[in-house]
Amino acid sequence: MSKKDSPSSLLLENRKARFRYEIGETLECGIVLKGTEVKSLRAHRFAFNDSYVRVTKGELFLAGFHISPYPFGTHENHEPERIRKLLAHKKEIEKLSRKTAEKGYTLVPLKLYLKDSKVKVLVGIARGKKDFDKRASIKERDIKKAVSRELASNGRR
Repeated sequence: MSKKDSPSSLLLENRKARFRYEIGETLECGIVLKGTEVKSLRAHRFAFNDSYVRVTKGELFLAGFHISPYPFGTHENHEPERIRKLLAHKKEIEKLSRKTAEKGYTLVPLKLYLKDSKVKVLVGIARGKKDFDKRASIKERDIKKAVSRELASNGRR
């Protein structure tokens, strides 16, 4: 299997972001990490919580992203809530910056995954949903569950 064809390994998907926001365009970014952060990520010791991405001086930064300290680390373990830099091309950052300058748009992390042994973050341009949109999402989800249950129960008879 060549490097290009190697599968990516999903570490975590931010499902709350998909519920709270309407997601527009997405962008795959690299992330700058310190030594023990990678080990904590591979051990699934992190949380999206209320994380977001902001553009500052032409650079992307991930804030509010919690990576728990590595339990076998030394006194040089990383700070759990530090702001981490995201890596993307300059033109892509400018495009995201223009889009988020519009009222109601923000950047949120959607997925965290390994790709060719490098940690990647999928960032999406998001617009907040209203309460009635959220209720509609819940209703659709419940209908899908009911239909799948009904189909499963019919298959057993």
